[in-house]
Amino acid sequence: MIFLSASVPTPGKENYYETADAMAIHAAVRAAILVIAPKVRLVWGGHPAVTTMVHHTIGRMSPESREQLTMYQSEYFKSVFLKEQQFFKHVHSVPETPDKKISITRMRHQMIEENKFKAAIFIGGMKGVEKEYEIFRHAHPEAMLLPVASTGAAAKIIYEKMDSQPDERLLYDYEYIPLFQSLLQEYL
Repeated sequence: MIFLSASVPTPGKENYYETADAMAIHAAVRAAILVIAPKVRLVWGGHPAVTTMVHHTIGRMSPESREQLTMYQSEYFKSVFLKEQQFFKHVHSVPETPDKKISITRMRHQMIEENKFKAAIFIGGMKGVEKEYEIFRHAHPEAMLLPVASTGAAAKIIYEKMDSQPDERLLYDYEYIPLFQSLLQEYL
């Protein structure tokens, strides 16, 4: 399994928006789906922008590849679930709590800790992507971590603060399909 943590920063949300490259975020998410889903399970949290990107991408994929996609979602958001969510066969609903932050934190921990991941990709994002990175690196210390710094935002912050720098192509390579094929080849 491979974990995907991504979002598109919104204006006014700290400094994430200033470095974010929305086109690169979209291209990287699409490439991750196209490279990973035909081979292994891809797991992500139900962020609305990313869920919409996944939905648009799977329309061109085989039914077998679509089977490899697993989305986690907190029941806290049930009143605003996207219609696209109904097209995913594997949706794990995490029980809500009255508090939004606690509901999201519970969903993140369950999503990351109940699965055995070989790698994680971090694309764009804001504080939530940084939180998922922290949870993931503690839960899966041997897994490959790929913060796609070229997408900016949280992914760039994660890349810069890592103890051992991952492949420098994550900083400048916008050819995401061959990049992911190369970096993830032993897991696909």
